[in-house]
Amino acid sequence: MEIKSLVLAAGKGTRMKSILPKVLHKVNGISMISKVLKILKKAGIEENILILGHKKELVLSEIGEKEYVEQKEQLGTGHAIIQAKEKLKDFDGTILVVCGDTPLLREESIKKLYTQHKKNNSAVTIMTAEFENPFGYGRIVKDEEGKVKAIVEEKEANEEIKEIKEVNTGVYCFDSKKLFKSLEEIKNDNENGEYYLTDVIKILKDKNELVESLKIKENKEVLGVNSRVHLSQATSILRERKNIEMMENGVTLIHPETTYIEEEVEIGNNTTIYPGVILEGKTKIGKNCKIIGATRIENSEIRDNVTIESSVIEESLVKSNSAIGPFAHLRPKAEIGENVKVGNFVEIKKSILYNGVKAGHLTYIGDSEIGEETNIGAGTITCNYDGVNKHKTIIGKKVFVGSDTKFVAPVTIGDEAVIGAGSVITKDVPEKSLAVGRAKQFIKKGWNSKK
Repeated sequence: MEIKSLVLAAGKGTRMKSILPKVLHKVNGISMISKVLKILKKAGIEENILILGHKKELVLSEIGEKEYVEQKEQLGTGHAIIQAKEKLKDFDGTILVVCGDTPLLREESIKKLYTQHKKNNSAVTIMTAEFENPFGYGRIVKDEEGKVKAIVEEKEANEEIKEIKEVNTGVYCFDSKKLFKSLEEIKNDNENGEYYLTDVIKILKDKNELVESLKIKENKEVLGVNSRVHLSQATSILRERKNIEMMENGVTLIHPETTYIEEEVEIGNNTTIYPGVILEGKTKIGKNCKIIGATRIENSEIRDNVTIESSVIEESLVKSNSAIGPFAHLRPKAEIGENVKVGNFVEIKKSILYNGVKAGHLTYIGDSEIGEETNIGAGTITCNYDGVNKHKTIIGKKVFVGSDTKFVAPVTIGDEAVIGAGSVITKDVPEKSLAVGRAKQFIKKGWNSKK
């Protein structure tokens, strides 16, 4: 494809009332600018030039070092495109213009626009849509033959033009040479004193160049996000699309309306997601899993045949055939092996539980390694922090840890050791040993009768 895109992303987005540039606000877990770039990539467009302005360094930190130009003053869409002229002076092909705040575009629509543009060898092909209430949009004015004659902005339109329901979406395919030649002729003699890209359409038409349009069926695709209300609406649409995609790929969603699956989440087939589940970031869930209500999983990998109930999992790995919860919390860098049980009110942080470990209830495991088939009794705590530094607890294979045990790290427990309930372990325990560390019990008979 001889095509490059220009992504308009220089605006402040004052209606968002935010310290962030508008395009950095997230829709269904992904920034709008990242979503638009993802759409372009899926459409087969690899070379994209961003037109940045307000807090450009924040945008670049979000998306990485992409090719860009800076629009230091926001003097209109035409002025924005002119900033890229130097970078594109030797390019002879198609320039796709899109806005960075239109995350609902579909790659199929972009492909269709480009295909029509190339087939007809047009100077410009405009993506249009029809709205019952088109207030705020530039109207598509056509001649008697139904050909595009001009685009008239809302503020410049008379009452007759305002009745037109077909509108400009801000998405175009231009012949690159004809675009920049026409931009030399645009003026800013309008109400806002701006250089409109839409004025190029009339300039091309007056030169008898071929100006065409492609009307898309679903106008939701081109909804621009200009406020927090729009942000919420766009997120709802993307979330619905994502849920449909998951179900079509073999995932069961018991109640899609209350299931939140963000844009970059992956789920294997035959997995069942119950109401109230929130899946965030780059979470990846395997096949035949069951994720039950009030569970939130963020940037984690869950492998096949795992059951998770009413738990929070952050930046962690859960291997196959394990069970988590209810009411467990896996904090960052928890790694759970196969056939592991992490039960009620168990918190794990920066620790590895190898295959077959059981930690059933009321336990904190931090900065630790727990060997295969070890059983952790209720109320066990790894005391990993001395107020200054974190220390590691290493527990071997097939260890039995009695309830209410405290491991004061750093400490190592050998394979097949037994730790008596209620112990405070401060020294290493050799393999196959019994360790008991309790205060000596004493009894004073009749002590309370004196009172």
